[in-house]
Amino acid sequence: MPARKNLPTVGRRRLAMELLQLRGTITREQVSAHTGISTGALFKIEKAQTRPQRRTLLQLLDFYQVEDQRRRQDLLDLLRRSDETHWLQRFEDNLPRSLQHLISFEADAVQISVYEGSFVPGLLQTQAYAEALSRALLPGATESDIDDRVEVRLRRQAVLAAVPAPKLWAVLDEAVVRRVVGDPAVHRDQLRRLLQASRSPNIILQIIPFDAGAHTGMPGQFTIMDYVEPDPPMVYAESAAGGLFMEAERDVVRYRENFRQLTAQAGSVEQTTRMIEDAAKAA
Repeated sequence: MPARKNLPTVGRRRLAMELLQLRGTITREQVSAHTGISTGALFKIEKAQTRPQRRTLLQLLDFYQVEDQRRRQDLLDLLRRSDETHWLQRFEDNLPRSLQHLISFEADAVQISVYEGSFVPGLLQTQAYAEALSRALLPGATESDIDDRVEVRLRRQAVLAAVPAPKLWAVLDEAVVRRVVGDPAVHRDQLRRLLQASRSPNIILQIIPFDAGAHTGMPGQFTIMDYVEPDPPMVYAESAAGGLFMEAERDVVRYRENFRQLTAQAGSVEQTTRMIEDAAKAA
């Protein structure tokens, strides 16, 4: 049986950051010499590439002279949360790693800002739409693969019903609501789902009309995820070549500005609602 893959989590990122701060000016070689933890293992822990075992974390806290019991317990709690069983593990063999990472990071976000130019965001898709889209994007997929993709899409949407729920701000190109995915009935139901979502207090939905002309979202879709401080924000950009995660401040700032420009070019919430209603009537 293959080893279980470790999905990255915000908790692991936070733990890595805390341990890096505790190490301060001490070199990894010095830590290794006193604790027996290899420099390679310490590097992976501090880069959030892997989680430490509990005894390893305790060794590090002792070496860094963390005596405050509340601080120690907070870090142990971070370790525990970073290893909680995730429902995605059942699907890991049939999903791209970038999608697994996106869903894992998405689940901890307090705000999700997404731009989509071609299809409805996964968080807002109906089951029938998700199935039709999966069949179109994966023409060689088996029925089992399609079923897994659809189930993942639907289970992923539970994040919007969490307490507290994240804020979702979705900006779509008009093509998203005009293109028929599946048959007309599937299309109409999906448009009704968008109307329903637009009435949720934690969801803002805007559409950029065709007559707005060229815009900064045309190169491809992207998602900005914000977290409770001190966890830094993250950008996920997707293209035909695959998904890319970015955490550098300059990249986050650049995509925030892109998103700001897109919201400015998009119609208001009221105009967006009317456009979706008109599209549903015409479907």
